[in-house]
Amino acid sequence: MALYLKSGRGLTHRMPVMTCRGREIGMDVALRDKVEPQDGYKLLKVEKLNPTIGAYVGGVDLTQPFGEDVADELRLALAENLAIFLRDQPVDFEAHRRLAAVFGEAHVAPSTKPWRVPGFDEITKMHADENSTYVAGEHWHTDMSCDPEPPMGSLLYLHTIPPLGGDTVFSSMYAAWDALSDRMKAQLEDLSAVHDGVKAFGSLVPKGMELPCTAHPVARTHPVTGRKALYVNRSYTTRIEGIPERESDALLAFLFDHVQNPMFQCRFTWSPHAIAIWDNRCSQHMAIWDYFPQVRSGYRIQVKGEKPV
Repeated sequence: MALYLKSGRGLTHRMPVMTCRGREIGMDVALRDKVEPQDGYKLLKVEKLNPTIGAYVGGVDLTQPFGEDVADELRLALAENLAIFLRDQPVDFEAHRRLAAVFGEAHVAPSTKPWRVPGFDEITKMHADENSTYVAGEHWHTDMSCDPEPPMGSLLYLHTIPPLGGDTVFSSMYAAWDALSDRMKAQLEDLSAVHDGVKAFGSLVPKGMELPCTAHPVARTHPVTGRKALYVNRSYTTRIEGIPERESDALLAFLFDHVQNPMFQCRFTWSPHAIAIWDNRCSQHMAIWDYFPQVRSGYRIQVKGEKPV
């Protein structure tokens, strides 16, 4: 299955404008200060959060089957915006699975085994409440980067949210790469970094469970847009290969801090039955755990990707 529609409008390589609109002030698009509609979509309504990353998508009922023309526009919206958000979509497991299939085959990571939904191995339960001692994704990361072929995308559905808090922040790794100096880019382009599942999940999975550890390029090229994206993250990346440990530690510390720049970001405030879809190949995200002991609960599917190059 092709991951994105390339015909018609095509995929333009636009240099991001560094800006940040900040936190959302309500549950509906109309309550934001301003969003920018994207033209050219015949079936979906797509409204950008800011020029760099993120868009609201409307005009489709994901609880019901939809045609390939809608699927094409969903793929295009993700390619253009890196992360897309749909509200009021009370999907069941079958509808969630059907939506994920728009973007490809499901990625079933070994580390998700303790949280899988019975009968739906590709669906992971994401739940936090008064008994939680941690939440998934509370540090900057791109999903399962320790895998040899990390997932290209993720689809998170939340049916229950706290009264306040629990936002997810997304950061463009296109923008992070573009903002580096030419000298820094030249230094990084031929380097690879190790991504270790033990760093992210070692204390959470059953004792003795084998977790993947893989080296990937520090800067990867997106297979659809052809753009360069920074590809190291605080949750998984342990070292840069081929340079001394102290240099690796210093360089990673700089890059981990660099990706947190608010100029690269958008922030999504959840509502019940909202869905977020993001491209792991060119973005990072962080779930903000500011709602303890309230409940935040839902399900996630990841989509198979390719070996980063």
